[in-house]
Amino acid sequence: METRVSQAVEKKKSGRYNCAQSVACTYCDLAGLDEETMYAVAGAFGAGMGNMEGTCGALSGAGMVLGVRLHDRAAAMKAMRRVMTKFGERNGATVCKLLKGNGSGCALRACDDCVADAAEFVEDELNAVGA
Repeated sequence: METRVSQAVEKKKSGRYNCAQSVACTYCDLAGLDEETMYAVAGAFGAGMGNMEGTCGALSGAGMVLGVRLHDRAAAMKAMRRVMTKFGERNGATVCKLLKGNGSGCALRACDDCVADAAEFVEDELNAVGA
């Protein structure tokens, strides 16, 4: 698969997509969904799910793609664990609040970079299954 990481980042930079939508919509064709539907599905997962600064929205978007594409709960969970592990190792956290540095004043990673990382890692998983 040709990388789509830059497409995901451009979606985020446009201001029209939240982090989850940026990743999920970039791979919606591989998940078998049209962009409008995926956009709506991922809409509530920005800013750490519901703007509560929990799990990074880019990771949530990656999980949506994996779940729909793999159609196997156990396989999707294992793939998501690998994505989250790689993401956490690279960035020092998987939680939006920590990544942005809210409360600590020390940001670990910018949102655009989180989108790029989640896209890279979901591509790794999709490539592994031949998607």
